[in-house]
Amino acid sequence: MLRAIISASLPVLGILWLLDVPADLGWVIITEQYLAVICGIACLAGIVSSPLSPRLQALDWAFGLAAMVGWFWLALNYEAWLIDPINRGPEKWVPAIVAVLGALEATRRQCGTVLAALAVAFLAYGFFGWMAPGIFEAAYLAPVRYLLYIYNDTNGIPGLVLNVGATQILGFIIFGATLNVVGGSRAMTDLALALMGHRRGGPAKVAVIASSLFGTLSGSTVANVMSTGVVTIPMMKKSGFPPRYAAAIEAVASNGGQIAPPVMGATAFVIAEFLQVPYTDVVLAATLPAFFYYFLLYRMIDRYAAAHGLAGEPREALPKLRTALLGAWPLIAPIAILIWFLFYLGYSPGKAALYSAGAAFALFAVTDPRGALAALPEILRNSGQTLLPILLVCAVAGIVIGTINISGLGFALTLALGKIASLGGVFPLLLATAVIAIVLGVGMPTTGVYVIVSVLLAPALVREGIGEMSAHLFILYFGLLSMLTPPVAVASYAAASIAGSDMWQTGISGMRLAIVAYLLPFVFALNPALLMDGTWLQIGISCLTIAVAGSLLAEGLASKRAYGGGAMRLLAIASALIIGASTAVFAPDSVPGISIALLSVPVAWALTRIGAPSQPTSKEPAR
Repeated sequence: MLRAIISASLPVLGILWLLDVPADLGWVIITEQYLAVICGIACLAGIVSSPLSPRLQALDWAFGLAAMVGWFWLALNYEAWLIDPINRGPEKWVPAIVAVLGALEATRRQCGTVLAALAVAFLAYGFFGWMAPGIFEAAYLAPVRYLLYIYNDTNGIPGLVLNVGATQILGFIIFGATLNVVGGSRAMTDLALALMGHRRGGPAKVAVIASSLFGTLSGSTVANVMSTGVVTIPMMKKSGFPPRYAAAIEAVASNGGQIAPPVMGATAFVIAEFLQVPYTDVVLAATLPAFFYYFLLYRMIDRYAAAHGLAGEPREALPKLRTALLGAWPLIAPIAILIWFLFYLGYSPGKAALYSAGAAFALFAVTDPRGALAALPEILRNSGQTLLPILLVCAVAGIVIGTINISGLGFALTLALGKIASLGGVFPLLLATAVIAIVLGVGMPTTGVYVIVSVLLAPALVREGIGEMSAHLFILYFGLLSMLTPPVAVASYAAASIAGSDMWQTGISGMRLAIVAYLLPFVFALNPALLMDGTWLQIGISCLTIAVAGSLLAEGLASKRAYGGGAMRLLAIASALIIGASTAVFAPDSVPGISIALLSVPVAWALTRIGAPSQPTSKEPAR
C-alpha cells in the first residue's frame, strides 16, 4: 500500500506543477528543484517497489530513502549553489554519490540491467575517459567536478530530458490512464470491431486499428501488446491465423503506435525539444511514414487472408457501428478536446493533455459519479506505475547527455562515423547508424531508445547532410525496431507468450510484416519530401512510388500461397525495391524520378495480374 502511494505521488506532484499551483500559492520554485524532488521520489519508488528479497526489504527502504534525501538535498540547496559553483565540498559531493547511485539502482530494477549498465559505462568514461586511446581520449576532469556536473547541472540529470518526462510525458500518461479507466480502451476495440471485424481477415485488421490507437497513447510497446493483445490475439487465432502470425501482427501494430501521430508514445515532445521546433512540425513530419507503415501492414494481412480463405466475423456477432460510435465518447470527446487545446489554443502539450484528461474524467463523473470516485485512485496508481520507469530513463539520459557534453565524446563519435561516410558515402553511415540503434535499443523503453541513440548518433548524420528531422526520425524508427528484431525482440516475445507460439518464428514473422519500417527510413533520410518537406509535386511523386512499392512488397512477402510462384514473387519484390528507392536516388521532381513514378503504376498492375493469387484449397489454419 505504501509503495503504491509513493508511486501515485509522482503524477500528483506533476499535476500540481503543470497547473502552476506553487506559483498561485506564492512559492518561488525553480524547475530544477521540482525535477530533483520528482527524481528523488522516483528513486525511492523504483527501489522499494522491486525488492531484492523479502529479507532485505529494510535495506531497500534505507537505500531508497537515502537516495531520495540526496535529491531532496539538491532541491533544498539549489538556489544557494547557483551563486556558489566554485565550492565543491563534501556537503555537495557526498549526497551526489548517494543520489546518483540510487538513480542507477532504481533504473536497474525498473528498466533492466542493459540500461543501467549503459549508464555505468558512460559514468566510467566521464571519470576515466582521459585514459582512452585515439580519438576517444577525453580531456581530464576532476572527479568531483564531473560528479557534480551530472548531479546538479542543467545538462545533467535535472536537465532537458527529465523536464520533458516530468511535464509533457507525465501529462500524456495521465491522459492515457484516464482514457483506459473511463472506457476508452474498450471503445477503441468496439469501434475497430464495428469497422473491420466483418472484413477478410477482420480480427487481424481490428488488431491493427486498436493497437495503433492505444499504442500512440501508451508510451510502451510491450504495455500495448499486453493490453490489446489479450483480446486481439485469441480473436485472430480463432479466425484461422496461425499463432506465430497472430502474435507478429499484434507486435508490429503495437510498435507502430510509437511512431504514429498525434502523440507518438510521447516521444514526439522530446524530439520537438531536442530540435527546438513546434510540436506540430514533428507531427506533420511523422504522418506519411506512419501512414505507409500501417498501409503495408494492412495490405500484407489482406493478401495473407485472401490466400488462406480467412473470412471475417459474422456481422451479427459484432458491435453495430452506430452503437460503437455512440459508445465511443470516452475516446472521441477527450481526443477532440486534446486536439483543440494543442493545435487551436496552442497550449503546451503536457497542460493540454492534463486538461483533456480532466474533461474525460468529468464526463465520466457525470454519467457514473460513484464509479468516478472509485476510479480516481486507480488512475493515479496506473499513472505512477507507467511514469516511474520513464522518469528513471530520463534521469539516465541526463547522465549520457552530460557525459557527452563535458567529455567531448559526441565529437569523437561524429568523427568516427564521418570516416565511415568518407569511405563509402552516406548510405554506409545510415546502415551503421541503423545497426547501432537496433543494438543499443535492446530492452529499453521508447523514450530511452530515442534519447540515448539520438544524442550519440544524430550529429554525425546531420554533419553529412541529412536533415535534422530526417536524422532524428531515422534513429527513432531503428531504435524501436529493436522491439521486433531477433534475437531480443521484446514486443514479439511478449505477443508470443499470449499466443503460445514459438518466439523465434514470431520474431521472424514480425520482421517480414514490418519490412517497410526497415526500408522507409533510408528513403526519407535521403528524400525529405516524405516528411512533408518539399513541394506538392515532390510529395505527391514520393507518395505514389512508396504506395506502389508497398503494394508490390505486400504481394511478394505476404505468403507463398498469396502470389504466383517463386520467380514472380522475386520479381515483385525487386520491382518494389527499385520503385521505392527511386526518390532516394533521384530527386522526386526530376525527369528520372517522374518517369519511374509514372511507369510504376502499369508495371505494378501487370505484375499483379500475372501473379494473381491462387485460390485457397481449404479454410484450415495456415501452417
